[in-house]
Amino acid sequence: MRLRRTELSTPGSNPYMIAKAATSAADLVLLDLEDAVAPSEKEGARAKVVQGLTTLDWGTKTLAVRINDLESEYAYQDLITVVEEAGSVLDLIIIPKVKAPRDVWWADTLLTQIEKHRRLPRRIGLEILIEEVEAMVQIEEIARASTRLEAIIFGPGDYSASQGVDSRGIEGSIDGYPGDIWHYARNKIVIAARAAGIDAIDGAYADFKNPTGYERECIRARTLGFVGKWAIHPSQIEIANRIFAPTPAEVDYARRLDATYNEALAQGQGAIAFEGKMVDAAIVRSVRNIIQKADLIGL
Repeated sequence: MRLRRTELSTPGSNPYMIAKAATSAADLVLLDLEDAVAPSEKEGARAKVVQGLTTLDWGTKTLAVRINDLESEYAYQDLITVVEEAGSVLDLIIIPKVKAPRDVWWADTLLTQIEKHRRLPRRIGLEILIEEVEAMVQIEEIARASTRLEAIIFGPGDYSASQGVDSRGIEGSIDGYPGDIWHYARNKIVIAARAAGIDAIDGAYADFKNPTGYERECIRARTLGFVGKWAIHPSQIEIANRIFAPTPAEVDYARRLDATYNEALAQGQGAIAFEGKMVDAAIVRSVRNIIQKADLIGL
């Protein structure tokens, strides 16, 4: 299991921003070879990503690289170059615009070949971006397409174009539309991820000068079961780290309830009264999610 409250997206063509990302408070840093890199910089960015991965002090961060779209001419070489030259320190490859299980299988197969060829000491995981309607209708099959798959990420920007959603609603709200415009898509993704035993991550929020809107979308995602959200600017990291972490009071309550319930079970009880509320196995199952997250964070 990995901590994924924040996944900080960083342009792979910008060594200064890569170095800043290494000192950030993000749980995971992804060095982007796709949308954040101009076509003329694609090939050169690979070397900058490899250098950043292999020379900077990343602390305990999870390290990921987003390769280019598998239908582009860049993706295969992205994977070969980055994994062959930095695979010993790389944790994850992120695949954008996945449309079907075969896309995950293709990346898995190529990774297996590279790992064998380079005799890498550990297996590299996968995260995938759901940004196309073709993927949404196969989300359950995609979520189970590889044992490497660790998380599914919702990408509202490209997905809005794929579905034809009003572009004014990309960031979650639009005048005249009630509630969360992405509720169905998010709910479907998180259900598929949970059923497959992997994480669900909410995607980017482009208006980084609107912390209130970003926090609102973090809360919406967390409420549905997402474990974290992308950050495209360092100012978003604190917000996501806070929203996707339990408070000390929540952790204390969860640990006390769990301990009390375990004592009751040992005495043959199936339900107990705890601080004025009836508690059974279903409630305890929920608070154990809080304890698990607290353990990952070190609370």
